[in-house]
Amino acid sequence: MTWQRKVNQALGRFAGVRLERVGPAPPPGSRERPEPPERPERPEVRPPADPALDRLLTAPVFVLSPVRSGSTLLRALLDAHPLLHAPHELHVRRLTVGFGTRLAAQAMEALGHNEADLEHLLWDRVLHRELVRSGKQYIVDKTPANAFAYQRIATCWPDARFVFLLRHPASIAASWYEASPGRRSREEAAADALRYMKAVERARRALPGLTVRYERLTADPEEVTRAVCEFLGVPWTREMLAYGTPGVVRKGLGDWQEKIRSGSVQPGRDLPAPDEIPEALLPICESWGYL
Repeated sequence: MTWQRKVNQALGRFAGVRLERVGPAPPPGSRERPEPPERPERPEVRPPADPALDRLLTAPVFVLSPVRSGSTLLRALLDAHPLLHAPHELHVRRLTVGFGTRLAAQAMEALGHNEADLEHLLWDRVLHRELVRSGKQYIVDKTPANAFAYQRIATCWPDARFVFLLRHPASIAASWYEASPGRRSREEAAADALRYMKAVERARRALPGLTVRYERLTADPEEVTRAVCEFLGVPWTREMLAYGTPGVVRKGLGDWQEKIRSGSVQPGRDLPAPDEIPEALLPICESWGYL
């Protein structure tokens, strides 16, 4: 044993330190960068292994729509139905699960779960809790960002039903700009809204479902809500058209019926002229039949 090693051992025993030889200094002007950590592989996204056991929800409903396309109006109409619970946007797909330790990962693997499986269990439980609290039969989620995850949602709930809500693309872009005029220019609003429109169109081509239009919804809410109810297999009820008339006294039957008949749906804005449509939106306008 060399004297250097003896000294190092003594330092470690009595002082708790060790001396180590440093490597060669990097060339002047160079910067050593640590190796980036390996990115973990994304877990496989797969349907429930045992749907009857792994899912509490039955046939959840997802309204896939761009931003500013009237999804809040449709949500309110559906939520007025005695069997449909349509809460505000829930963003459950943003809820994630992680393994804090390797032992936790190994334990879940032994049970047959990966992180995606556990996320699906969490999403289903959160939505099911909301549904049970409402006392209704089916839940409706209308979060616009769900359009970007339509494949994941369809995999999580193989029995899910989808309603696609469309609106004139130029009207969407204008409304998106007007929602925060100082945040983005009109061109930026159109480009940002177009991302949602393309996502909805991809979902519409990949999934079975019912397509409804905002313009028709505001022009004839009874016709559209009847079509939605028929698609969902629930009876239509006139209460859906009175979603915005709280506090009406039922004993005044004549007034009550009149308010239900007239409904509370406001007419939509006039459609833009062809020369008012931003050029970036022309292809999607044509795809959706607005040109």
